[in-house]
Amino acid sequence: MVVASPTKLHSEEHLAIELPTVDLSGDRSMVSNLIVKACEEYGFFKVKNHGVPHDIIAKMEKESFNFFAKPFDEKQKVEPAKPFGYGCKNIGFNGDIGEVEYLLLNINPLSIAESSAVSAYIEAVRELACELLDLMAEGLRVPDRSVFSRLIRDVDSDSLIRLNHYPPMPLLCQDEDSSPCNQNKVGFGEHSDPQILTILRSNDVGGLQISLNDGAWVPVTPDPATFWVNVGDLLQAMTNGRFVSVRHKALTNSSKSRMSMAYFAGPPPNARITVPPEIITPTKPALYKPFTWAEFKKAAYAMRLGDRRLALFRMEGDEQVA
Repeated sequence: MVVASPTKLHSEEHLAIELPTVDLSGDRSMVSNLIVKACEEYGFFKVKNHGVPHDIIAKMEKESFNFFAKPFDEKQKVEPAKPFGYGCKNIGFNGDIGEVEYLLLNINPLSIAESSAVSAYIEAVRELACELLDLMAEGLRVPDRSVFSRLIRDVDSDSLIRLNHYPPMPLLCQDEDSSPCNQNKVGFGEHSDPQILTILRSNDVGGLQISLNDGAWVPVTPDPATFWVNVGDLLQAMTNGRFVSVRHKALTNSSKSRMSMAYFAGPPPNARITVPPEIITPTKPALYKPFTWAEFKKAAYAMRLGDRRLALFRMEGDEQVA
């Protein structure tokens, strides 16, 4: 990987780093090892030759852009996000805001009426998520390769799809002799995803950044031909901390609209989140208490966007077991 010299910007450190790219058409054993390495180092990687047909992606993107292009009054006719529905600027229920409008959908077919484009996209990215989770289990040397993916394939899987639209936000400049233009505004603040895995796609406008362990931020170069994959909080817990739930944020662009489509792969509400026994060792005892997704989600909804939810479920020192 190529690492450039860090540069400071508005008291934040930004690094230009070549983030991991995984070609799913490669040798399966090599691919699974590359994915595990990326999840351990970054909690984030890009996949190409992912198998999701271009026409399915294009139809979903077209419907999404068409929705956000509607007049604001017409978009407001959609049920307000509580949590599902249309939202603008307000993120969650605890005071977080950003320069974003969004549509959050529960993908349970009993809960929402989906268009054919949305249904086809959801089915395709769900299969991609399951394949990636199977590869992760193989790379971790867990005999039950479906230990993670079966949670998503379950008929009661609590998975979501979120469409985010970040309108262009022109930079506000000061006089020539004073400070330079303000930096791009925050569209979606720093956070990690609470679910197992996120399959993310955006148009060709940048804005996404991920955080490294040392606090430096890495801008993610947009690539509409690929998908980005985020490790979520649950996967960090289920791998006993080997995988990193990546912290990330999205900034607005000064002249172009950015749109992202995120599939959040979640388990059934009553699913018990535990670590496969093969991952627990005498030198790496269990880090987290067992919990259900419903318990974790309740805690997450009560916290601010940037809070570290997994800390609530860490074992105390004398509770750790091998």
